Amino acid sequence: MIDYVVRFPVDDEALSALHSTAFEGDYSLTPWRERLERWALTWVGAFSNDELVGFVQVCWDGGAHAFVLDTAVHPEFGRQGIGKQLVLTAAEEAAKAGCDWLHVDFEPHLKAFYLEACGFRPTDAGLLDLRQTSGQGSSISPAAIARRDAESLR
Repeated sequence: MIDYVVRFPVDDEALSALHSTAFEGDYSLTPWRERLERWALTWVGAFSNDELVGFVQVCWDGGAHAFVLDTAVHPEFGRQGIGKQLVLTAAEEAAKAGCDWLHVDFEPHLKAFYLEACGFRPTDAGLLDLRQTSGQGSSISPAAIARRDAESLR
C-alpha cells in the first residue's frame, strides 16, 4: 500500500537518494527541506512502509500559475500509477491554493505520462538554456530579455 503525504517532513538524505536513483544521476546531498520551504507551494511524497518511493513538488508565482517539478518514482515502484497519483494530488493542492494553471515541461519520453495519464494538454513554450548563454548573454539583463520578447510578440 502506498501512502501519499502532502508537505511531509523532508529528510534531505532520503529525498536526495530518491532523486539520484529516479533520474539515474550521481548522488549529491541537496538541501531539499530548505528549498521546498522557501520556494515550493507544496510537495507530495509517496511512501511504502515509511520509505520515500515517490516525490513531486509544485512551485508557483504566488498567483494563478503553478509549475510541476522533480516528479520522481523509485524504479522498483514504477508502472504502478504512483507518479500519476503524485501529480494529481499536487494538482489538487495547487487548485486549493487558488492557482488557475498548472504547467509542466518534460522530456519527449514522458509525453504519454503527462499528456495521457495526467491530463495535461500540449502547448507552445520556449526554453532558454542559461548554461549556454551565460558567457554570451551575461550583459543582457532579465528585464532586457523580457522587453525583447514582448517586442517580438507585437
